[in-house]
Amino acid sequence: MRGEGLFTERAANGRFQWQLKAMNGRVVAVSASVYDSAGDAERAFAELVALGPVLVARITHVRGGPGWTWVVPGARGNPLVKSSRAYERYATCQNAFRRFVALLARMAEAAPLPGGAPGAGR
Repeated sequence: MRGEGLFTERAANGRFQWQLKAMNGRVVAVSASVYDSAGDAERAFAELVALGPVLVARITHVRGGPGWTWVVPGARGNPLVKSSRAYERYATCQNAFRRFVALLARMAEAAPLPGGAPGAGR
């Protein structure tokens, strides 16, 4: 499936999580938490979009393997969002986070869809 936007899916434990996909269909970021409903996941994403310009990533080396990942910590240190995969180089991981923030900015400019989250899809 190709298409840019937010997609919610049922996690293995029956709860919901969101994924943000780029125009080429590649998953850019995933929710770090799971939610009781798809609506809760979409509302959490909408809050993240509002924070977009002030988000800062923590980039760390993958434990026990090659590569780098990024995570955006919340106010209490709990992760809000994380990269969908590990990147071979630190600079590539930094650029992936920048592309994520740029995608959030585009979504913030778009008109919100029903459910409260810009670009919501399923």
